[in-house]
Amino acid sequence: MAALVAALGSTMVFLYVRSADNRALASAAPVQVLQAVAQINPGETLEAAQAAGKLELGEVPSKDVLPGAVNTIDGLGTLTALSPIYPKEQIISAKFGTPGQQDLLTVPDGKIAISVTLSDTGRVAGFVSPGDDVAIFLNGDIGGGQQGVRLLLPSVQVVAIGATTVISTTTTNPAGAQTTEQLPKTLFTLAVEQDEAERIMLASTTGALTFGYLNDKSKVKPGPGVTSDNLFR
Repeated sequence: MAALVAALGSTMVFLYVRSADNRALASAAPVQVLQAVAQINPGETLEAAQAAGKLELGEVPSKDVLPGAVNTIDGLGTLTALSPIYPKEQIISAKFGTPGQQDLLTVPDGKIAISVTLSDTGRVAGFVSPGDDVAIFLNGDIGGGQQGVRLLLPSVQVVAIGATTVISTTTTNPAGAQTTEQLPKTLFTLAVEQDEAERIMLASTTGALTFGYLNDKSKVKPGPGVTSDNLFR
């Protein structure tokens, strides 16, 4: 009888230890989740972050997977970050929402945020993302009653991107024929000094603004601009 009880006890201990080992292995088993490899700024979409190389699949122990963590952006790509997402953070659905929902706008100290609306052409065909620096050009009245294109500001930071809407634009050719186009317009929020804000606001009423995408090797400098008088010089 004693031998039977001892054998039964040994079996139960073995089963308990094996169960504990299985639980430990399960909790340590790696799970693939999307993680940030560079900061994702408020207002930046998951699609834009992925296109910029800010996301990658990583493995974390299952016990460390956060609630709502995802391993694909399928169905979430158009959602925007509601707050900064820092490198090594897991991508969780709760931190993303529809454009305009973000409750935190990151603006550098000493600057203010203003918004402008640009066409697809003006926003470099969608390659500009929050955190990027852009040069701003004005196509319109560049001073002295002249119509032309001129650098307005050499470097401005984009801090958020809002919704895209479609508006109707009508143009008239020299023969008097009118053409109406449906053009998408996107809202961009910029971090600027006060005098820069004033210049952008005035320029937006006198002509069309266009972004020039900047990288660390880009070179831009103020100049007199280009008009029909010096276009081919």
